[in-house]
Amino acid sequence: MNIDVMTSIVEAAQSKDRIAGLTHKFYRYPARFSPHFAHAAIMAFTKPGDLVLDPYMGGGTTIVEAIAGGRRAFGSDLNQLSVFVTRVKTTFLNANDEEDVWDWVNRATAAMSYRTPRAWLSHIIEDPKARNLTLPIARPVKKAVAAALAEMDRITSQRAKDFARCGLLRTAQWALDGRERGSSLTEVRVRLRTFASEMLWSLKDLRSTCRTHTPDMPNCTVMEINAAHLHKMPMFSTGAVKADLVVTSPPYPGVHVLYHRWQIKGRRETPAPYWITGCNDGQGASYYNFGDRHGVGIEKYFSVSLDTLSSVRQLVRDGGKIVQMIAFSDPDTQLPLYLANMRIAGFEELSLAGGNHNRIWRDVPSRKWHAALKGRTHSSREVVLVHEAV
Repeated sequence: MNIDVMTSIVEAAQSKDRIAGLTHKFYRYPARFSPHFAHAAIMAFTKPGDLVLDPYMGGGTTIVEAIAGGRRAFGSDLNQLSVFVTRVKTTFLNANDEEDVWDWVNRATAAMSYRTPRAWLSHIIEDPKARNLTLPIARPVKKAVAAALAEMDRITSQRAKDFARCGLLRTAQWALDGRERGSSLTEVRVRLRTFASEMLWSLKDLRSTCRTHTPDMPNCTVMEINAAHLHKMPMFSTGAVKADLVVTSPPYPGVHVLYHRWQIKGRRETPAPYWITGCNDGQGASYYNFGDRHGVGIEKYFSVSLDTLSSVRQLVRDGGKIVQMIAFSDPDTQLPLYLANMRIAGFEELSLAGGNHNRIWRDVPSRKWHAALKGRTHSSREVVLVHEAV
């Protein structure tokens, strides 16, 4: 690998800069990686117009960076919340949409009141996906969110409605997820206005950046699908469309990540994100992690992983690259198994320098998985793997 390419990826992978820029802060998706890392990989291995793929797209970091760089992008995920967030991050609004969003913000903040009768909101508050928001720290925010959701009917376009839901999602996450103290309604109102303003400007920034490469809308597709089934999709099944690069972070073997829940004061898990966004969540944590949160069934993880990697290989052109960031609960045994899966699927690992596989390792900055509570564990470190399709 070219020394300059290697250096750029190493520096980006080990960057400790906060997540920022473009639409990356729309939602704090669990286990997201740095935009600098995705950008470095895209710049190193593709040119404008190339197709960049992320089969486990999470919060859509790779997709945003790809279209910002004038590349075509395709992202998929099992999690409907991931698809919702990524779609909002990459869907531009017109002037009427923005006006609708601000009208909703004004109505929603006015409706956030302790005096609002609960009976007026019962059809929203009693949604099963709003469960476990009964702790004192959460009750006022739950009522505020319900009031804001009740005001969405007057938003005319689906684009604007989804954007508003995402703004409310970001606000509720700030107010509820992992917080030790409650948030007042005044704080929630202020945050909703602040986040809505920041998000609108960020979306305009992304649109301006995209237009430096293409005057039209960026070529971007995101969808909810199991990565093991991607090769069966009509756009890929004929082999006419091939990805030039995959930049992704797959589920980590033996490492449990709460992709689909928030934690209320560390006591209860709530599916509130799906309540706020109107998404479906019929799956347990094991579905999103390829395995049980207690580390049971590691064999299943590698079986599912091989299926997904084999499917992804069929989507990548010969000579195309796949750049991954991954952690292991037991690297000594699990990393060789994962690398064996990569070889079986049709990928060959690239040496980073001097013909030696001196891989890039990095410490994880405050990721929200259960192993982090135990201090410095194997899973508190990630490794960057670079492979070529052969």
